[in-house]
Amino acid sequence: MHFLDDSLLPENQEKLVIQVAPYGPEWLPGDSDDIPLTMEEQVQKAVDCYNAGAAVLHVHVREADGKGSKRLSMFNEMLDRLRTAVPNMLLQVGGSISFAPEGEGSDAKWLNDDTRHMLADLQPKPDQVTIAINTNQMNICELMTDDDVAGTSIALPAYREAYREMWIPSGPAFVAEHLKRLQAAGIQPHFMLGDVGQLETVERLIRRGIYKGPLVLNWVAIGGGLDGPSPYNMMEFIRRVPDGAVLTLETLMRHVLPVNTMAIAMGLHVRVGIEDNLWGRKGERISSVRQVEQVERISRELYREIATGEDARRIYQIGTQYKTADETLARLGYAPNRQPGERGIPVQRGNASPLRRVA
Repeated sequence: MHFLDDSLLPENQEKLVIQVAPYGPEWLPGDSDDIPLTMEEQVQKAVDCYNAGAAVLHVHVREADGKGSKRLSMFNEMLDRLRTAVPNMLLQVGGSISFAPEGEGSDAKWLNDDTRHMLADLQPKPDQVTIAINTNQMNICELMTDDDVAGTSIALPAYREAYREMWIPSGPAFVAEHLKRLQAAGIQPHFMLGDVGQLETVERLIRRGIYKGPLVLNWVAIGGGLDGPSPYNMMEFIRRVPDGAVLTLETLMRHVLPVNTMAIAMGLHVRVGIEDNLWGRKGERISSVRQVEQVERISRELYREIATGEDARRIYQIGTQYKTADETLARLGYAPNRQPGERGIPVQRGNASPLRRVA
């Protein structure tokens, strides 16, 4: 992405899309008083977050016993209720639906690829399903201090060890097939990327025609195998994202507020919620709704407008798919693929350079 002299002026920025992740599947009941347990409470939490200003809901579901659900039927019920309760909100199902420790000391495991592909079969279908790229370590404990997890299940040695050793199985075959199924179902993939290397893999998928659609993504700066929340990491990732993409910044615990503040000022988008962060001021808990209200207030202080659900649908280009790799590259602002016999640096069509030669 590039920035012009006037890019920091709010009248030239897109409205702020607030993603909220209020369900916190890594937490157990009792870890926070802000964890909705019953189906009614989970739906009401979505309504409360929407009323506070969130336009995109990151969806996970809990069973009656409070554990994260792996059942597609529960997700179908949740999505059906949400379509009625918050009809204008974008529904984004977390691709980590397959993950849940089964008991104290159990290994953190993901279900097999065939089960994970069932996300494309959800009914009613969500607007988005998140997808990670490249098999990678995902040690969510690396950035968490003892203060961060005090009084929660992750403070218990067995649970902390399970989450510390967690990794994402997201190899080339799974990714290609999952993207194929999501696109066929009319569900937009929301790319969750932890570093520039993962972004480069997505670009290759686009250049090879495996993915043909808008590039809507989060920079997931949670450490433990992904970028940490360093501004140097952040700016390099932003620099490498094409101009036609929609970028949200995501990080962990009390890093969330400063990173989100930078995102708001730069015209990017934000994610909040107890899945990422339990804390406001050091030592003080903060709810998902209050986190939404906080970034909404900061954005208004910077005179940047807040996106409604309808705005977010337009900004994310929900329902849009492209026909070819070349069209996708052009729409996203990437340089075109090299044509047969072409030498030099491929440039955008219509901007031919005298240095561009074809043998």
